[in-house]
Amino acid sequence: MVRVPLTPEERQRGERFGVLLRQARGERSMVEVAAAAGLSAETLRKIETGRAPTPAFFTVAALAAALNLSLDELAAACAEGQFSQGQAAEFRQAG
Repeated sequence: MVRVPLTPEERQRGERFGVLLRQARGERSMVEVAAAAGLSAETLRKIETGRAPTPAFFTVAALAAALNLSLDELAAACAEGQFSQGQAAEFRQAG
């Protein structure tokens, strides 16, 4: 099976997702968050750095739960690319 290359927009969305995860993680270690989500730290590292820009839905859902983020707001922020430094904290409170 041949995988279709990602568009620049898809890559940018993945990078935005990684930035938001790093912001939401705050002072928590990558290992701690990955374990809470049932992932390896390397998988989380790849997502946060944009090297894995299209994680599976259940991976995203597990990370959202581990970070107490709302999936709806997370999806909207990543799609639009419009989140601020403080928005990750707002997501945690709203979720």
